[in-house]
Amino acid sequence: MPTENSSLELETFLTDYKQSFSSGSLQRLVLSKYKGMEADLNRITIRPVQIKDQQLLSFLYEYRTNHITKNLTLQESIEKLQLWIGNDFHNAHMITDEWEQQLSLSKKGKWLVNKNRNKNFTAEQKTLTPELAHNRNKLRYVEQDRPYLHELGITDANAQIIPAMSRKWKQINKFIEVLSTAIQQTGLDKRSQLHIADFGSGKAYLTFAVHDYLSANLGVKTQVTGVELRQNLVDLCNQTAKKLSLNGIKFEQGDVQHFSAQDINIMIALHACDTATDYALNMGIRTGADIIMCSPCCHKQIRPQLKSPPLLAPLLQYGIHLGQEAEMITDSLRALLLEANGYDTKVFEFVSLEHTSKNKMILAQKRKAPRDNSEILKQIADIKIFYGIEEHCLESLLQAD
Repeated sequence: MPTENSSLELETFLTDYKQSFSSGSLQRLVLSKYKGMEADLNRITIRPVQIKDQQLLSFLYEYRTNHITKNLTLQESIEKLQLWIGNDFHNAHMITDEWEQQLSLSKKGKWLVNKNRNKNFTAEQKTLTPELAHNRNKLRYVEQDRPYLHELGITDANAQIIPAMSRKWKQINKFIEVLSTAIQQTGLDKRSQLHIADFGSGKAYLTFAVHDYLSANLGVKTQVTGVELRQNLVDLCNQTAKKLSLNGIKFEQGDVQHFSAQDINIMIALHACDTATDYALNMGIRTGADIIMCSPCCHKQIRPQLKSPPLLAPLLQYGIHLGQEAEMITDSLRALLLEANGYDTKVFEFVSLEHTSKNKMILAQKRKAPRDNSEILKQIADIKIFYGIEEHCLESLLQAD
């Protein structure tokens, strides 16, 4: 429990929170180290939002399998924070334009306070009006003036988003937001160095974004390897990295099935077609990656094996529904196999990716403590029997390893 004088630290923290919101300088507040009664709740992320003409606080409740958003007034949010911090949540991390501060409760019930200047806040930004500052905060994770964005054709010479690349810009921001959350939850932000592998890196928009975010924002020594089958893109990306004088990022020719990798902390594979997703997931598990991020594409292996029960035949006589069923079963089995191999897994909708309507993300974070997975293995076996599935590529790869 908190000590008698702990209310002073909490009240100071809440005063700073109130002032930063009122001035338009609040970027986000993250409540973590949850000790409450809701078993699946991981943390809550709070950000300022403007709905019509009212400034509110958006509370994103991050559960293990889904997210819920609630919008509160400043006073309502303060009442929640007074109730939660020190009781349900033992850590509060607030980032404003000028400051980054953390309030945490030790095992002995003592408040630990850490407050530092926000190194990403520039002198030029101090001249922004609160309204402009609020609009800027919506970007949160990626600044438009980063050199790689201009070099890759996302922004023009004035650091403005090129209209034709607006969807790609949105994708980059959302991807870095998801990655940032996973990094904090797994504790990778406390590591001195990280190794990231991006399979099927293509033109490397996200590869460069990951390298820039980890190097510039987290200050972590980073080695990012982009793996791409097309040699012309490998050469182009290496030339771009050299032109920008970037250290810790390189591109190699190859594919996920044949690439040899070791000691990967974060494994990324977006649009790995059909069983290439399974090979990517297997590599992530085999190398002990702390974070695995996959965006699956195509589901050809399971579909011809499916033997749906007669009761479902009227529903599945339409080809589109049969395809959706194959996709759901394939990716659900992937998520369960990740769970059975030591990962907490989420499957959720990502932003629409350029040139495709596929927007599903499989995010797996390595579990810190082992647990009995026999029930999950039984669920996988029962699903295969129910649908008549004889082989799932990821399962076969894991068994072979």
